Amino acid sequence: MLRPRESVHNLPTYHPPLGGREGLRLDFNENTVGCSPRVLARLRSLTGEDLARYPEREPVEALAARHLKIQREELLLINGVDEGIHLLCETYLEPGDEALIVVPTFAMYEISAAATGARVLAIPATTNFEFPVGDLLAKLDSRTRLVAIANPNNPTGSVAESNDLLEIARRAPNAAILVDEAYFEFYGRSLAPQWREHPNLFIARTFSKAYGMAGLRVGTLMGTAEQIAMVRRVASPYNVNSVALACLPPAIDDQEYVRDYASQVRLGRGRLARFLTESGVRHWPSQANFVLASFGHRKKVFVSAMRTRGILVRDRSRDPGCEGCVRITLGTLDQTARLLDTLEQVLGEICSFPTAVSE
Repeated sequence: MLRPRESVHNLPTYHPPLGGREGLRLDFNENTVGCSPRVLARLRSLTGEDLARYPEREPVEALAARHLKIQREELLLINGVDEGIHLLCETYLEPGDEALIVVPTFAMYEISAAATGARVLAIPATTNFEFPVGDLLAKLDSRTRLVAIANPNNPTGSVAESNDLLEIARRAPNAAILVDEAYFEFYGRSLAPQWREHPNLFIARTFSKAYGMAGLRVGTLMGTAEQIAMVRRVASPYNVNSVALACLPPAIDDQEYVRDYASQVRLGRGRLARFLTESGVRHWPSQANFVLASFGHRKKVFVSAMRTRGILVRDRSRDPGCEGCVRITLGTLDQTARLLDTLEQVLGEICSFPTAVSE
């Protein structure tokens, strides 16, 4: 009987609840209004001949590198950050190696690392979801070959200090250090291009979030030219499809659209945090396009009541340390106003809500 590798057979399964997502999408950290009109115009201009050709990645990589003010050899276009994680694991992990992650965090770090046969060590964040740099440094040893860190983190929105991340890179020179900056546009701080001083450092970005192109699956993996050349050996030469490659230049060109959307999200994030504080709902500081809040044993009632009113939010109770927690994505200011109005209605209808939240 044909069997998969044991490491694959034992993998946890990631099933994002994508079905029945009608309403205001505040559940998956997507752009809530879509991509730039320039991207839509480019989509409409595509022809059958454009789709008949194999995609040519390198010219668009050069454009993306110029935008990021790095060398083309320091960048690989990827099929979303998910592929970047997978490629790093395939390039650097052997069975028996160790990969370190801080939990709660994005599930694909563990899945991609464990699929190689590596041992995944999960280091809990602090009680306030702060980055446990001391605990992580204490776990580094000669077996450590990958450290994956989302910054800002998902689902908490917390961040790690740049000096702490660089110290990890210094202390683990034989490990690939991935800093996943998928939410960079809502935070504004980056380690790029500090891989020039730390050749084991990689930075991932995506065009799924602020750019509104999640359906096209395109991102960037950045690092030293020497290491990116090694990762490129593992990647398919056609890993990013021709539609995504055609749409990336107008998306990059319309920075005003991205800045405006990100600005509205940041303002809305502050308004949501203030509302939750005034309502007695525990929540955590976020530098991403979402806020994680605790609704205790009322979280199922809360999620259902929000859905009934046409707003989708994400139950994160299964994440380590997140029992009773719900993640709420931010969109435009108009959408945030609707969110706050709905939250007020829902919280008002849940009896003894402040007491339930504090339990």
